[in-house]
Amino acid sequence: MADNLPFEKPIVELRTKITELKAFTAEKGIDMSGEIEKLEARLEQLEEDIYGNMKPWDRVQIARHQERPTTFDYISRMFEDFLELHGDRVYGDDEAIVGGIATFEGKPVTVIGHQRGKDTKENIRRNFGMPHPEGYRKAIRLMKQAEKYNRPIICFIDTKGAYPGKAAEERGQSEAIARNLIEMAGLETPIICIVIGEGGSGGALGLGVGDRIFMLENSTYSVISPEGAAALLWKDANQAQRAAETMMITAPDLESLDVIDAIIPEIKGGAHHDIDKQAEFISDVLTESLESLGQVPKEELVTSRYEKFNKMGQFTFANDNNCVE
Repeated sequence: MADNLPFEKPIVELRTKITELKAFTAEKGIDMSGEIEKLEARLEQLEEDIYGNMKPWDRVQIARHQERPTTFDYISRMFEDFLELHGDRVYGDDEAIVGGIATFEGKPVTVIGHQRGKDTKENIRRNFGMPHPEGYRKAIRLMKQAEKYNRPIICFIDTKGAYPGKAAEERGQSEAIARNLIEMAGLETPIICIVIGEGGSGGALGLGVGDRIFMLENSTYSVISPEGAAALLWKDANQAQRAAETMMITAPDLESLDVIDAIIPEIKGGAHHDIDKQAEFISDVLTESLESLGQVPKEELVTSRYEKFNKMGQFTFANDNNCVE
């Protein structure tokens, strides 16, 4: 069973009590079905109350859950004939970003995504899902290849941010991300981006320029982590929960701001509770999106993508000299 989060404690306790009553009934042969039914009804209501009214910090915790599905979890369930491709043809391969060719419902696509680990060993191998420049250069290489062969591009976003270390800066981290933004904006093939976990800073945006942008219900998308924002604003990273409440980083917040196109519903309690079912939810959205984008002429894709991002944000003019306020 997946590790439980602090706000789920009342649910866990009630589930445990129900399990104990069922075991007692089976062992002693005493009919307690009435009591069990009442507790199950109470559990259902409790789950509705807790999971239906989650605070931003609750969603942050779910987005970071160790068992939360990764890019490879979805690739194995949603795509056929996946062939992983490696390397940026400049420096090397970065396992924090994975990508390759696959088929989705019988049609060829290019799939790219951040990949973190689920244990210490794999996290070290994947650099905790924080890409180096070669990861972004590999991604854009695969995207350009997809454009050449008229394959739609599907990007899974799940990173705390691009790796901020010395080696990454020496190899041109900011240039690599900026190059991806420029190139993705002009690609003449459909691009669908889905935030499946944490969408952190430019590290996320480096795979985030698309015709359709979706977020899983309990994912986050932000220019900085709550801890980072708290450290900057209040000089105290322990104020992360307070920062999360004010940053508008959850899927409902970003949908209200028109930063994303739609929210993909999650399994009650988080995607890690039923990965197969969650993959079906995402597949349904992909099917609809690929069908609609497939009818748009190439030149219109680029124009509408530009307009989409150009509309984000609100501006007012402070005076007659056109000084932006």
